[in-house]
Amino acid sequence: MKPTGTDPRILLLAAEVAKSPEQNVPVILLKLKEIINDTPLGSSELKKIKQDIYCYDLIQYCLLVLSQDCSRIQGGWTTISQLTQILSHCCVGLEPGEDAEEFYKEILPSATETFLILGRRLQTYFINAAKGEEKDELLHIFQILIDSLFWLVGGHVQLIQHVLQSDHFLHLLQTDHVQIGATLMTLLQNILLINSGDLLRIEGKILHSILDEVVFKLLSTPSPVIRSTAAKLLLLMVESHQEILVLLRLSASYKGLRSLLHEQETGTEFSQQLSKLVDLLSPKICKNVEEQKLHQAACLIQAYWKGYQTRKRLKKLPSAVITLQRSFRSKRTKIMLQLQRRKEEEDLRLQLQLQRQRAMRLARESRLRMLEIIHPGDVEKYNREMEEKAALVIQKHWRGFRERKKFRQQRPFLTEYKAAVILQRAALKFLAKCRKRKKLLSPWQGLQDLTDARRVELKQQVDDYVRRHPVAQMSDEASRELHAEAQEKLRHYFMSRAVEEKAQWHREALMAQINTNIEQLMKAPSLNEAEEKEPELFLSRSRPVAAKAKQAHLATLKYLQAPWWKKLGEEPGDDIDIPKDEFSVELGTLFIGGTKPP
Repeated sequence: MKPTGTDPRILLLAAEVAKSPEQNVPVILLKLKEIINDTPLGSSELKKIKQDIYCYDLIQYCLLVLSQDCSRIQGGWTTISQLTQILSHCCVGLEPGEDAEEFYKEILPSATETFLILGRRLQTYFINAAKGEEKDELLHIFQILIDSLFWLVGGHVQLIQHVLQSDHFLHLLQTDHVQIGATLMTLLQNILLINSGDLLRIEGKILHSILDEVVFKLLSTPSPVIRSTAAKLLLLMVESHQEILVLLRLSASYKGLRSLLHEQETGTEFSQQLSKLVDLLSPKICKNVEEQKLHQAACLIQAYWKGYQTRKRLKKLPSAVITLQRSFRSKRTKIMLQLQRRKEEEDLRLQLQLQRQRAMRLARESRLRMLEIIHPGDVEKYNREMEEKAALVIQKHWRGFRERKKFRQQRPFLTEYKAAVILQRAALKFLAKCRKRKKLLSPWQGLQDLTDARRVELKQQVDDYVRRHPVAQMSDEASRELHAEAQEKLRHYFMSRAVEEKAQWHREALMAQINTNIEQLMKAPSLNEAEEKEPELFLSRSRPVAAKAKQAHLATLKYLQAPWWKKLGEEPGDDIDIPKDEFSVELGTLFIGGTKPP
């Protein structure tokens, strides 16, 4: 749902982004920086602008642009650095409202990961850069990118754990460049100053990797800047978490760390931090036995765990090798099939080209042979015939193309025609079934065949009735005459019934036709309003309607032709005597409905 009272600048920018091509979107999104800078910090107006930017998906557009290849973006790394600043400022202080779950669980982690990926790309591009000025510019852009990441993490503390667990952050931290390494360790130090508790929530393997890298930079890097930053970072980690201090004391990986730090303590600018680290790492007498036990227990647990992991990997090794071989062979087979298919296509193309060239060559040779055979006086005639044949071939292909085009255009009409035919066929079948069902369900079904038991039962009923109701005796001859008369009346009834039913159907059809004509005539316009072709639509095929129409028409004419003194007190609809010779009607007589006197 779009918010009400949206800033018109945001609306204009969103419409421009939607309508512009993909290559112009990054430059258009840079206008968000002016809109944000023109708004006072911490004001409600700035919060409203950030909500509008999020609601119109401009933050998602920034993420999509930053995930693209840098070489395709207009302005290169400069545009990317400005977009990272815009994205971080838009996300910090934003209240997403109904879409809070999507914003916190998808957009913010995606933005953090995008910043780290851009940092790795910029690091690789910086290492490959040759010019000094270009390196200075890239360092400045890298610093802007890291500052944008820190601004985003500072505004959303839950992202600290995501940054620390990212493989991209660990790869960036393992760089050998002095300024990049110092920048990343400063970022890590500032993150821990915000919330150092997230350092213990990450996986132990990642924590060991971070500690290893910090210790390595402290002991092995010749740059005093990196060493000073690493010392401050390690001191902050040790002072914040007692578990890290115990790990540095008891772990075999950091054995001898205290002596190495003690050797480097003197003659350095950060000797104060090193002395604090040495004091913290110095073992206390009261805890020697306990630390030794803890060390032995940790070594035993590690030994069992490493053995378990090794045995587990060895069990999975055959299946992993088989899977790797299967995937490699399938990939190799696909590559070979693709190469073979390309080779076959190339061979087929060459064969077709050779066939065309051979056919053209044969055609030219045959034409030359014909020219040699033909008399010089008939050469012109031969050329004219060849031109006519060529014209016929061209016309044939053109007409075929034209007819195919017409057929494609007429295909919808043909489809509609076929559909109409199918519908008509189905309707006719349905009507035939209805007529057949009506015929089967007629009242007279005929006499049922009598069984012997039914005959005996009926004879017994007749005898009982005759016994209870005695009548006068009737001779056989009178009985036969009465029976013949009954049969004749029954036959006459059935014959007249069929005729009456047919006459009834005819009457119903005529009544339906008359009702239709009457309804059509009642809606007919008057002669003053009728157009040229409308009277032809009201020709009636019914004799009663035609007679009534002609009677009304003649009555109207008589009324119009009579003098004025005869019209006094009369109406056009009154009865007027009409001669019988004028009253003869034929089918197709026009009934002029709605005629009014002038």
